[in-house]
Amino acid sequence: MGKILIGLLLIVVAVYFWNASWLAPLPENPAIQVIAHRGVHQTFNRAGIGNQTCTAKRIFPSTHSFIENTIPSMRAAFEAGADVVEIDVHPTKDGKFAVIHDWTLDCRTDGSGVTREHDMESLKALDVGYGYTADDGRTYPLRGTGVGLMPALSEVLETFPDHRFLINYKSREAREGDMLAAKLAEHPEWRSSIWAVYGGDAPTNRAVSLIDGLKGFGASAVKTCLMRYMALGWTGHVPQACRDTYVMVPLNLRRLMWGWPDRFHARMKSVGSEIILIGPYFGGDSGTSGIDTLDQLEQVPENFNGYVWTNRIEVIGPALAKR
Repeated sequence: MGKILIGLLLIVVAVYFWNASWLAPLPENPAIQVIAHRGVHQTFNRAGIGNQTCTAKRIFPSTHSFIENTIPSMRAAFEAGADVVEIDVHPTKDGKFAVIHDWTLDCRTDGSGVTREHDMESLKALDVGYGYTADDGRTYPLRGTGVGLMPALSEVLETFPDHRFLINYKSREAREGDMLAAKLAEHPEWRSSIWAVYGGDAPTNRAVSLIDGLKGFGASAVKTCLMRYMALGWTGHVPQACRDTYVMVPLNLRRLMWGWPDRFHARMKSVGSEIILIGPYFGGDSGTSGIDTLDQLEQVPENFNGYVWTNRIEVIGPALAKR
């Protein structure tokens, strides 16, 4: 029995030192970069929301007039310190990409029906600020301010030629990967602005397979990467789903990543991957939370060499600039 205990103790000690962050090489020239989710936008209460919840009807009282996924919101995000702005896309009837989050128009706009069943001209005529309310519909502070503000992806890339975007596919249609590849083949000057793609597995994987050097992370791959690394990372093994990609790590699960932070970073770097630290994950359909408060930002290591995802770039960007 004594030999068994000694053997187990030696295994535990070996696993500890194999995964000790303090024994890992420190990142060279560490720099925290920021991904602004939806640009500067109206945040909302995430408690109890599902896929069908109209989040525009549960925003917090407005502190600014920016509307998500619009040119002004993207510009404000870059000015606040964003390195990458995340935007959502849907294909239109006339073969373009409209930049809007929702599958249907009824929640945020004065239109109705499925977004992708409209052409870009009709979408451009809508008021994308129409449906926002913080008081159960008594007032609509953004109504009338968003007419004509829904951009096409081409408009975004032409407006910000020197900035980077993360494209969120909202469907499972592989053809959207083909569409993006075709548009970049026609406009190679846009390629440097497409930092990565993510979301639906089929369009994400198709885009990555067609566009040279593009990284992507589908919804399934993100979960598979984290689950397999938590199970096997103690050995130093990096699962295939974690390789040559961006690895999203929820803030409240970071210490479950073997070797966090520096050993984990070194392992991801060795397989061509970078880390995106997002907000706490509590399950369900509450959406992608971010590093949105100064208290959460304090939990990001000073020498963290990766990306921080935020819904409040107007708060987090200036705070990081002072660190």
